[in-house]
Amino acid sequence: MLTTKLLTLVLVVQPQRVLLGMKKRGFGVGLWNGFGGKVQPGETIEQAARRELQEECGLTVDALHKAGQITFEFVGDKELLEVHIFRADSFQGEPTESEEMRPQWFELDQVPFKNMWPDDLYWFPLLLQKKLFLGYFKFQGQDTILEYTLKEVEEL
Repeated sequence: MLTTKLLTLVLVVQPQRVLLGMKKRGFGVGLWNGFGGKVQPGETIEQAARRELQEECGLTVDALHKAGQITFEFVGDKELLEVHIFRADSFQGEPTESEEMRPQWFELDQVPFKNMWPDDLYWFPLLLQKKLFLGYFKFQGQDTILEYTLKEVEEL
């Protein structure tokens, strides 16, 4: 029986650039990613997204825009990861390094896909175009996508 873990991911996007964090420890260490993590008991998904963004890079945001939802399955793992992906266009504060993440701005044509999760290549362009999407990715380890589905949707 597979259980599902609820996670958030926030990408701070400006007209010419996107903020990513270098994961310094734990799951996905050594990869650039958005900011996010587990939804705690009693939190809404959006509250969790705001809290994780603040904890990991010190930013607060006015508005979060739901961009997509992706379910990840890892072969041999009993837990599915249901990731709710948000885009933030405006923020307060300066990106600040935390114990978990080292934030850095990237020009939109220089997003470091080679040092990111392999699935990012598929859905990131949709997020940047402000399109909504639903997806499923099945991984062997952290590097190999065995199968996936990804579709644009009208609403989430």
